Amino acid sequence: MKKSRRRGLALSLLELALLIGVTVFLLTSAWAANTQDALAEKVVRLHVIANSDTEADQALKLKVRDAVLARTTEILEQSADRAEAEALLREALPELERIAEETVRAEGGDDPVTAELAEASFPTKEYDGFALPAGKYLALRIVIGAGAGQNWWCVVFPPLCTAAAEEVPETALAAGLTEDQVSLITEEDGGYVLKFKVVEWWESLRERING
Repeated sequence: MKKSRRRGLALSLLELALLIGVTVFLLTSAWAANTQDALAEKVVRLHVIANSDTEADQALKLKVRDAVLARTTEILEQSADRAEAEALLREALPELERIAEETVRAEGGDDPVTAELAEASFPTKEYDGFALPAGKYLALRIVIGAGAGQNWWCVVFPPLCTAAAEEVPETALAAGLTEDQVSLITEEDGGYVLKFKVVEWWESLRERING
């Protein structure tokens, strides 16, 4: 009888542990998904992809980046939110493609260039003064030639690419990010690293499920 009770108690504890584990998993997954989705709704990233990994093509990528970034900064200067930024960038796509292509030609290159505004997957990335978790974000993608080289990415809305580290919180708040979101992406003690690992793991799992 005592053995039966002990066995029953052990099963109950195991079931409780499993229930707690499932609950924590669901809550963590929900937090991770909501965190990335909420940030993605307020951000536009810039993604410049080089033709190849040769030294010349990588140097050209940075020239194109500088030219496109300078113009997008001007275009988005008065944008109040992500929706307005997206509309302005879609309208400016032909101009931005032309600027990128002219930069390539000015450097003696003949690779074609394409500019598009589309969702793209990004890994967790740390920048000067902030970080963003892995996941899908709307991105201005500039592809040079075959687009087979290493790429460069940052954030054009809010204009965090060009903001000094100490200006990031104010810039992000002005673009509509909440105080909690700004606190998360700018944690000075690196506390976001573990949190973003959870988001990265969840995004990876979500892609596998969807794929």
